[in-house]
Amino acid sequence: MKIETDNFAGIPALIIGEKADRAFLFVHGKMGSKDETVGFAEIACSMGYQVIGIDLPEHGERKLSEEKLLPWIAVPEIQRVYRLMQERWEHISLRATSIGAWMSMLALQNEPISEAMLVSPLVDMENLIKTMMTWAGVTETDLMRRGEIPTDFGETLSWEYLCWVRANPICWRAPTRILYADQDHLTPRFIMDKFTAENNGCLTVMEHGEHWFHTEEQLRFLRTWEQNALKEPCSIK
Repeated sequence: MKIETDNFAGIPALIIGEKADRAFLFVHGKMGSKDETVGFAEIACSMGYQVIGIDLPEHGERKLSEEKLLPWIAVPEIQRVYRLMQERWEHISLRATSIGAWMSMLALQNEPISEAMLVSPLVDMENLIKTMMTWAGVTETDLMRRGEIPTDFGETLSWEYLCWVRANPICWRAPTRILYADQDHLTPRFIMDKFTAENNGCLTVMEHGEHWFHTEEQLRFLRTWEQNALKEPCSIK
């Protein structure tokens, strides 16, 4: 399998596979990197795709970057990558994970994405932030007054972030397959069901799975899902 390391639109990237007229943009989740692209590419490239994986801010080769993993920074970057991809590929699809899926949907919601494959996507960031505020015992008034509040579970709550989320809703149109774990602690099942119904999605649920697919069993389930999804793309109903 051909693997090239490059700066794509100024962002560290892997370009995997032989020349083709269709490609996937692979966007990792938190604590991930473009290196995760390889596992998916082993399947996608055998089916006639090329795959481009990028490092989000503060991840992979950009771990020490000045840019932070904030939507107002990452979303324009993903849009820049997509515009460059349009110069090389006629058909562009998306494979994204967790917060990378949320940022990718924000970035590409007005673009003609052929299909999307999303793993543990964050589909309601406002609800997630409110949930984390509850975990931390923080009210909206507290957050507005203080601006930022660190938490015991490693996240920093931000009033600016919450306001940005409210001002930038997602309106997703692309045919989409979603892989969701029934023990995902970040997105309740009813929210995922609602998003799937409203956005033309095809939902697969892994029983006893977790938000982060990382065990041998979970990764095997993930690869089988990817393979099946590529064989039978989700079409618009």
